[in-house]
Amino acid sequence: MRKIGLIGGMSFESSAVYYRMINEMVRSRLGSLHSAEVLLHSVDFQSIVDLQMAGRWPEAAERLAEVARGLENAGAGCVLICTNTMHLVAGEVQAAISVPLINIIDETGATIAAAGCSRPLLLATRYTMEHGFYAERMARAGVTVLTPEAEDRGIVHDIIFKELCAGTVKDDSREALHAIIARGKAAGADSVILGCTEICLILDPHTLALPGFDSTRIHADSAVDFALKDRLRAAA
Repeated sequence: MRKIGLIGGMSFESSAVYYRMINEMVRSRLGSLHSAEVLLHSVDFQSIVDLQMAGRWPEAAERLAEVARGLENAGAGCVLICTNTMHLVAGEVQAAISVPLINIIDETGATIAAAGCSRPLLLATRYTMEHGFYAERMARAGVTVLTPEAEDRGIVHDIIFKELCAGTVKDDSREALHAIIARGKAAGADSVILGCTEICLILDPHTLALPGFDSTRIHADSAVDFALKDRLRAAA
């Protein structure tokens, strides 16, 4: 089993979900009391948020690259950035290491395309919805990303940062997200991306008005595929 390196803490709420999902998936596939070999470096999220808000993305990139190098040096066979937003600097992080960086956008895009969907509504932070990097990367899979209108983007962003990242889940916020999805469906969306790793805390992708794709679960599943690939091949 290859070790999975996680760059976490952005926020720690979703990093805990990653840890649980990855270990549950390994136990499900291998049985008994098996669990994953995981290396987790959890950063101080506020320091990253400060860089985001100031637009200091090159500094954020170097911070995550430093963490990724540390995980590789500690024996990680792959690295995951456990947040969608910071995939804005995924290229710089991958360039800093020699092991694969499993990209959440690529994995989610491939899953959406395989399901026969092509026009997902992206629910994420403002940075992810508005900076263009997500849509550009998704286009490689033949997926055209739709985003909510400006007011709704603000609502989604605030729910993520002011509530979910602080461990707060509100029923009225869930209802607001469902209403945003309904407006997205009316605008032509054929599916929904839970494009922030905390959104799975408030939305169940199986109970939405459109097919839902949880980027956190997709990312975790891809990491387990990588970690167990050689072991399962040998068993076969």
